[in-house]
Amino acid sequence: MKRQFKIAALAPLMMMGAACTQVENTVNTSSNIKQVNQVTAVSKLETTARSKINVLETMMDQARAKNIDVTREEAVVWFANQFLKFANWDEANPKAIEAAFGYERHFAPNKQKLAADLPNFERSKVIDIVDSATEQLGKVLRNEITRRPVIKVDWQNTKAADDMFVSNGKPIFLYDYFSKSVGQPLGQPDVYNDYLGALYHGGENLYPVDHDRAINSFLVKEDGSFDEDLLKELTEIPDDNIGYLVAWLMGIPEWVEAKEPEIRKGRSLFQGFDLDNPLAREVWSKILRKAAEVTKDKKVIELGFVLANEPHWYSETGHWTGNYEEMQDISSYTLAEFQSWLNKKYSNNISQLNENWGTSFDSFADVNIEIPINADLRGKPIWFDWNRYNMHRATSWFTFMQDELHAVNPEADTHIKIFPRTFYEDSRSHGIDIEALTELTTMIGHDAKALGSPSIRPHISSDWWEKYTYKWDGMSMIHDFTESVSPHKINVNSESHFLSSGQWKIMDPRVSYVRNVYWLATLQGMDANMGWFWMRDPDGSPEDRLEGELNFFDPGLAGAFAGSNNMQPHVANEVTQVMFDMNSFSEEIMALRKQSRPIRLFYSETSAINVEDYMSKQGELYKSMFFEGFPLGYATENIIKKQDNTLWDTVVVYNTPNVTDSEFNALQAYLNAGGSVVVDAESLMFNEYGHKRTKALEAREGSLKRLAPDSGISTLKSVALEQVNLASLPDIEFDIKSPLSHKTTITRVVHSEEDKYLVNLLSVGHEPVDVSLSHRNGGNIKVTNLMTGNEVSPSFVLASEEVLLLEVESIN
Repeated sequence: MKRQFKIAALAPLMMMGAACTQVENTVNTSSNIKQVNQVTAVSKLETTARSKINVLETMMDQARAKNIDVTREEAVVWFANQFLKFANWDEANPKAIEAAFGYERHFAPNKQKLAADLPNFERSKVIDIVDSATEQLGKVLRNEITRRPVIKVDWQNTKAADDMFVSNGKPIFLYDYFSKSVGQPLGQPDVYNDYLGALYHGGENLYPVDHDRAINSFLVKEDGSFDEDLLKELTEIPDDNIGYLVAWLMGIPEWVEAKEPEIRKGRSLFQGFDLDNPLAREVWSKILRKAAEVTKDKKVIELGFVLANEPHWYSETGHWTGNYEEMQDISSYTLAEFQSWLNKKYSNNISQLNENWGTSFDSFADVNIEIPINADLRGKPIWFDWNRYNMHRATSWFTFMQDELHAVNPEADTHIKIFPRTFYEDSRSHGIDIEALTELTTMIGHDAKALGSPSIRPHISSDWWEKYTYKWDGMSMIHDFTESVSPHKINVNSESHFLSSGQWKIMDPRVSYVRNVYWLATLQGMDANMGWFWMRDPDGSPEDRLEGELNFFDPGLAGAFAGSNNMQPHVANEVTQVMFDMNSFSEEIMALRKQSRPIRLFYSETSAINVEDYMSKQGELYKSMFFEGFPLGYATENIIKKQDNTLWDTVVVYNTPNVTDSEFNALQAYLNAGGSVVVDAESLMFNEYGHKRTKALEAREGSLKRLAPDSGISTLKSVALEQVNLASLPDIEFDIKSPLSHKTTITRVVHSEEDKYLVNLLSVGHEPVDVSLSHRNGGNIKVTNLMTGNEVSPSFVLASEEVLLLEVESIN
């Protein structure tokens, strides 16, 4: 029996309903939607689809007789049958589907037609994927192409190594949907399998009720004992499949609130209590230690503990989160911690703080601050101090969480589902120090996303569409930054919004985009991803959470169903197909991703806090250098101090006027040791408080290229590329002719063995380009498409969004 969820239990979430839409009167209970009417006539499209499936299955039998792997086709048949079932349910329940489209304001005006068209749209796409599979398998049977057998994930025994997951001795890239249909057991074959993934999802079944979590604040009673019923969510987890557990920080028990009236001061959207409250820490200490105890050596934590869902504590006026969050004040505990932090920072000298802030406090105990802080104060000392402290307190909280887990289970892996926007957007009032948190946790964690088409929200700019087929830069930046900080850690995207999100969704996404974005993310470091999200029950109906009780989210849970992969057989199938292909070539992809990063872009949290458009400008620099044939990296003070400086050729400092003395000294020490720095005229001019720096970088034993004032990105890029050593450049060269004035082809080369090279090309441009490959030293080359086993010409056309994996052999 499915669980039913009551609005009363969702009180902590109601703050999200400020912009809600009313639930349709026609569909207001689970029983209404679950009514499955008998379809009186089989659709002609279904008849056609089933006939084509029969043809494909006959070919699969022929292939099996020849010992040809047909795992790819088995996936196609599974998705085809599932979506034919879904189409019939959708056709028999038009009001339910119409309501689903109505929950998403982008689709709402056309909800009636969209609902009417959906069943045949799904059937048509089923025919498309079966036709494509039939064509491909036909080529295999006729020996026109050869394919590597699919390497399946061992969902029971895959292990986390230092920087990869390993299945049967080989690297493996894990995939699943980060939330699965609520109430379906792990063994339900239509929900947990090789096609949708079979990870155990601990506590990531979105938004049922705060109490319905494996790890949450309600586990501990007022007397300090554990709620035995809730504890069963942990103790009764089946030890069958690998998985992950999520610490759900949103709710807080009433008994805690009664003891601590300030407990919710300073809370945020998904963190429902004050991080600095001592009772909150006492409660969570018990919870985390118990969770570590009962899950030790269990498969469910092979992918680690997710310490928080999208944590952020935006604290500036005018930010978009102001409508949703209660961060309009801070608790007395937070203020006291801030005062203590300031006391240490200013060496117990209140006069120094007063001079810096322009205040007249008698002591640090008298220091006060208005939160949310006025955004007009950006660049002022008080702005910097608050924002740096806000990051300090969040890092302190997550350090506490990890320490409590490790006190009981030192081997427990951890990561945090970090908003990538907290890195690539300009605001820094959110409290998230991504570098510190990436260093802290044992795995890299985030929920990187991409937009496959222009945003459906009119207030969000889609100017990127003029140049690229999808918005890749934010996803790529977060990968390159975190991989630079912690190059030897597993990278987990625990909520990948590649297929749809609140910002974009269309009914017919391009399968070429799906393949491209998953491949690019994996190439840049993604080891596991859990997509947003699987919403169909085995009978084809939308699952409980989409029915009635939670439809006040807009866009949110209810609005997520429309225009999602749950209505798109070609999209759902392509996700699985690209994961199959990448796992068949996992060793090659790992070799490609382990390349050096010869150019490091200098990142300063100091300038990010103080400069209004710092990350916008950094993003422009990043995109200008992204297509030069090698992965980009980042350098920070800590990276320079802690990592081998010979791993890169030069550090580029751009639009970074504010740095601390410690950051400046790290760059100077790097030059003293023979390093190379390219810096523009506007950088390194001030300290964190805007005070003019009297020193300038000196070349000494290194190479210092200082640009003239007003030099643009193109000049900076040219000078930076001149600093790259020849040994860092690939032996295989690319002559790419494009009708576009900007680059759109991502190329990677790694020397694999003797005279052989792995070459990967991905296009993110709207237009095809002409590509010619050659060896730097001249001579002939032989090029083989590894996906088909066929030799191809060194000169070819790379289509829009095409992905190629080639072997290039130098022929003497």
